Amino acid sequence: MAFRPGSAPGKDPPTVPSRRLPRPRGHLGLLAAALLALVLGLLPTATAPAAAAAPGTTGPAAAVAAAGTFRNPLNTGPDPYMTHWKGNYYLTTTQGNSIRMWRSPSLGTLLTSDPVTVWTDTDPTRNRNIWAPEFYRFGDRWYLYYTADDGVDEHHRLYVLESERDDPAGPYHFKSRLAPPNHADDFAIDAGVLQLGGRLYLAYSGINQYQHNGLNIAPMSDPYTVSGNAVAIDAAGGCPEVREGPEFLYRNGRVWMTYSACDTGKPDYQVWMMSMPLTADPLVPGNWQQHQGAVFSRADDRGVFGPGHHAFFRSPDGTEDWIVYHAKTTSVNTYSNRTTRAQKFTWRADGSPDFGRPLAMGATQDLPSGDPGSGTYWINDDGRSSGPGGVTYGGAWNSGTGCATQCFWSDDHWSDRTGATATFTFTGTRIVLLSVKDTGNGYAAVSVDGGPEQRVDFHGPIRVGEAVQYTSPRLPYGSHTLRVRVTGERNSQAQASFVSVDRAEVYVN
Repeated sequence: MAFRPGSAPGKDPPTVPSRRLPRPRGHLGLLAAALLALVLGLLPTATAPAAAAAPGTTGPAAAVAAAGTFRNPLNTGPDPYMTHWKGNYYLTTTQGNSIRMWRSPSLGTLLTSDPVTVWTDTDPTRNRNIWAPEFYRFGDRWYLYYTADDGVDEHHRLYVLESERDDPAGPYHFKSRLAPPNHADDFAIDAGVLQLGGRLYLAYSGINQYQHNGLNIAPMSDPYTVSGNAVAIDAAGGCPEVREGPEFLYRNGRVWMTYSACDTGKPDYQVWMMSMPLTADPLVPGNWQQHQGAVFSRADDRGVFGPGHHAFFRSPDGTEDWIVYHAKTTSVNTYSNRTTRAQKFTWRADGSPDFGRPLAMGATQDLPSGDPGSGTYWINDDGRSSGPGGVTYGGAWNSGTGCATQCFWSDDHWSDRTGATATFTFTGTRIVLLSVKDTGNGYAAVSVDGGPEQRVDFHGPIRVGEAVQYTSPRLPYGSHTLRVRVTGERNSQAQASFVSVDRAEVYVN
């Protein structure tokens, strides 16, 4: 039997600065979920033949992919914030030493949209470890809130930028630091803005009598000025160490404050909630009513761990509510592998939001109402596809369902035989490969349409599922091939030289 790399734990250095503090802080299986979706009519039948294009059709309109669906992830970064404005979704995630923004008319094409760098800073006191940007429109300007430090985690402080025109993508200029007088020089992260009764309030995570990373709320006189002391909110959370990332919903006569609890590296990172009447004063801690238990948390049977640091957005037509959040595909305590995902939520009869359970990474979902459509489709490693194309193999490959919730349709192919190939045929403009990163994985050589090979490392210090391994360049719309060749080589940390093939996501537009 061929060796299959296992799930030996390792320490995974994050691709963005880890949120470590000197004190503690903060599937149904895929196959079953997919079969259920087929029954409900949410997925095209995997074995159904592709519909024929109209005679003479040569562009994206010829595509047979379901334009009304998408699959996560939306981005490979953590700490997402998103809004829909004037025909586009705008998304930010934590990137480290800059603020980048992704813009796309469809939720389904955010993953392959080109980012715009909207902010970098030359001030050495605040140009490192830039985390959790959020952006709000007040008047005809946008205000971008974020946290940064000088390279020392405990020196994280809150800052705000102002746009120079009415555009969430900027350009921006530095406006001010945000510091309540009673916490003038204290650690602070994760700014969120509460809007209530015509007034603004700064909500954030920072030092208080309850946690090193506890919830605080302070009044603001305008979008860039804190006008009074912060009050501490004693929020429950299942774990003792962290209350962070406050976000707000306004509905049914109440304001709902959701926040993340537990250290973000833990698989138990989760969302909790408090609320109060819209007419109450948010600076009176006793006005906030605690809702018992997590409202959004890990779903081991779906391969989802540590869902949290979230935000909310509305569908393009304003009829649906959506949550955007990060989560992981490993139960290992790690700050890496946090990817951005989204799903729709509803409201209960008592007026409270019902976030449901986090969906498996590759679960096919309907796009938000009013979304023009992404034209994406998937190709599974066993050759099934929801659009034109498939995959063929050359040389010796293993296949099976041992990766379960870490894989799309719960199966994958893998090989360490030098020269073995997997060739995808597809019709569109771009293709993305997602599969297992593992301690026993090595290098693949990837080429498009017979062109030059690009060396891609499929290794990961810990085993994670459905990781974005490769994104092709943009191509003219049409039929293309992508070949993955096993090189038999590996980096010095890898235990073996396997290459994993799981899901390909094809982009038509």
